[in-house]
Amino acid sequence: MLINTILLECHDKIYSGHLSEYRTMERIKTCAWWPSWRKDVIDYCHSCDRFQKANKATGKRFGLMIHIQEPNTPWEVVHMDWVTALSPGGDKGYYACLGNVDKYSKTPIFLPFHKDDTAMNIALLIWNRVISHTGLFKNIISDRDTKFQSAL
Repeated sequence: MLINTILLECHDKIYSGHLSEYRTMERIKTCAWWPSWRKDVIDYCHSCDRFQKANKATGKRFGLMIHIQEPNTPWEVVHMDWVTALSPGGDKGYYACLGNVDKYSKTPIFLPFHKDDTAMNIALLIWNRVISHTGLFKNIISDRDTKFQSAL
């Protein structure tokens, strides 16, 4: 069938390189047209094994986006993130820190850590050095680091 030949030539051939749907459409629209050509290109690309492997998402899937209202008071909403691979510093040779930033006032508190600290040690340090001064947080915003996902 002529449509399959066009799809094969514009997507599969060595000079085509298993292009994306968009680039395959760009190539086809310069040389051919039929009533369902856009849908056929999408279906063809989605059925192409090499295309699917080459365009597979490599990272973790994103979590759900949740709307968090703007805080009315300091330390109601806190952003937390790890800074790692630092050169060892201090008496104890810390080479990582946890940044805690208040969303309301933008005030940061940085806590030094060793990379092998346990979730319990980290939780105790946050409790003793941050929460004891700021009060409990209503929301914590973080990435999906494994240290944030550890069960205590």
